[in-house]
Amino acid sequence: MGREDSYSLEERSKGGTPTTKSNQQNEKDGLERSDMTRSQKILLFFVLAVVLCIAFTSGLLVHFLAPPNLHPDHHNGSTQTAEEVTTAQPQIGCSDQCLFTLVESIPESLHYQDDEQPHPSTGPTILDLIQSAEQTISVASFYWTLQKNDTTPMDPSSRQGQAVFEALYDIGSQGQVKIQIVQNQPSAEYPDVDTERLAAAGADVRSINFTRLVGGGILHTKMWLVDKQHFFVGSANMDWRSYTQVKELGVLVQNCSCLADDMEKIFQIYWKLALQNATVPASWSRDFSPAFKKGNPDVVDTGAVYLSSSPPSFCPEGRTTDLDAILDVISKARDFIYIAVMDYMPFIQLDAYNRYWPVLNDALKTAAYDHNVTVYLLASRWQHSNPDMFLYLRSLEMFGQSVQTRVDLEVRLFEFPASPDQNQVPYTRVNHNKYMVTDQHAYIGTSNWSGEYFVYTAGIGFIMEQPQTDNDTMSLRHQLENVFLRDWNSNYSHPLSYSTN
Repeated sequence: MGREDSYSLEERSKGGTPTTKSNQQNEKDGLERSDMTRSQKILLFFVLAVVLCIAFTSGLLVHFLAPPNLHPDHHNGSTQTAEEVTTAQPQIGCSDQCLFTLVESIPESLHYQDDEQPHPSTGPTILDLIQSAEQTISVASFYWTLQKNDTTPMDPSSRQGQAVFEALYDIGSQGQVKIQIVQNQPSAEYPDVDTERLAAAGADVRSINFTRLVGGGILHTKMWLVDKQHFFVGSANMDWRSYTQVKELGVLVQNCSCLADDMEKIFQIYWKLALQNATVPASWSRDFSPAFKKGNPDVVDTGAVYLSSSPPSFCPEGRTTDLDAILDVISKARDFIYIAVMDYMPFIQLDAYNRYWPVLNDALKTAAYDHNVTVYLLASRWQHSNPDMFLYLRSLEMFGQSVQTRVDLEVRLFEFPASPDQNQVPYTRVNHNKYMVTDQHAYIGTSNWSGEYFVYTAGIGFIMEQPQTDNDTMSLRHQLENVFLRDWNSNYSHPLSYSTN
C-alpha cells in the first residue's frame, strides 16, 4: 500500500596487490660451471637480471595500470575486508527443492492485453500460506488494516483482506500455531486495531520504536514466514488495499528451510529490538549472522540467491546491506537495468535532518555512461507523489538525452485511473512495486529508492542471480523482466512530460 514514510553511506574502493614471479635456472654440474668463460658468466647474470626485473615490474604494472574499481561498495565509514574484495566461491546449496513464485496484486479495473498470463494474486497467496501453517507464523509489518470496517461505507474490494485477517485470527484462536507479529510503533494515523484483536486471539505482538532506537525511520518490512520453511516478501502491506486496489509485487518462497532460516534471523533481530528497553548493540551475536550473502549465496536448482537487510545498524557480521545488494546488482549488469519503484528521490529526508544523497543516481549514471547499459526507470505518479520527485527524475532523464554521450537512460511514470467510488478510498490506485531486474539478476525489495530507506528504515531485499540465456524463459528473472516490459509498454506508462490535466 502507498502510505509511506519518506534515508548515506561512504564509498571506498580497493585495488589489488602486486604479485611477483621468478624462474629457476637448471643448474649445471661443477665441471660445466668451471669451463664457462668470464663473458659467458656475465651474459648469464645479465639474462637472469633481466628476467627477474621483467617478472617483478610486470606485477607492479598489473597493479598500477589496472582500471580503477568503477563500482565501489558503499559502507558506513568502514573499509572493505579481504572477503569483500575477493569473490568467494558459492558454498554447496540447500538440499531442499526450493520453489520461487512471482506474486502480484493487479488493482481492479486495471487491464492488460487479453493474452497476458497473470501471476498468482497476493491475497489468495497469503491466505494459502496462513492455512498451510502447522507450527509457526512470523510476520513483520509496517501497519495493519486488513479488516473491512476501516472505511465507511465498507468497500466491497476489502473482502480479500478480511478473509486473510479471519484466517489468521482463527488459527491463533485454535492455539495450535504460534503467531509472532512485530510491527512499527502504532500512531493515530496507523492504529493497532487489527493487531489488538489478533493479540486477544493468542498472537504475540510487539511494536518497534525506530525514533528511540536510531533517531528516525520506520519498520517498512512486509514479510510472512511460516514453519521456517516458506515465506513471502515484497511490496504488499498488511492492508486489504494491497490486494485489490494497489499494484504490488513480491516473491513466494516454498520448501526452502535454508533460506527461510536466514529470514528467521532477520525477524529475530526485529523481535529483540521490539522489547521495551532494547538498544541496538555495537555488534550483533554471531547467532544472527546469515549463512548466505553477496559473494556467497545459496545455490539452488534455479540460481543463486540471498537476502539483504537495512538499516546497516540492524545487520550482523556477514549480512549484506540492502544498499550494497542493489549497488552490486547494478554494477554487474551488462545489457540492461529495469527498475520499478513508487518513489525515487536522491536525498535523505527526515523531520530534523535533510541531506543530498546521490548514491543510486551515481550508480545508474555510471552503468549507463561507462558501461553502455540500458537503464529504464518506471516511477509512480498518484495524488500523494512528492512534486520534487519529478524534478529529480527530469534531471536524471536529461543525463540520458545528451547526444554526445549516447547514454541510453529513460524515465517514465506509471499512472492508472480511478472511478469516483475508488477515489473515495484513501491511499489507493498506485503502482507500489519496489523491484529491479537486469540481464543477470532479479531484485525484489520492500523499500522505496530514497536515502532514508537505506540508512534509517528497516527493509528486506531478495536477490536471485540467473544470468540471461536463450533458454531461461521460465526463470524468475525472465518472468520479472516480462512484468517490467509489460508495464513499461502499457497504456499506463507515460513520459515525464505527460499530464492528466
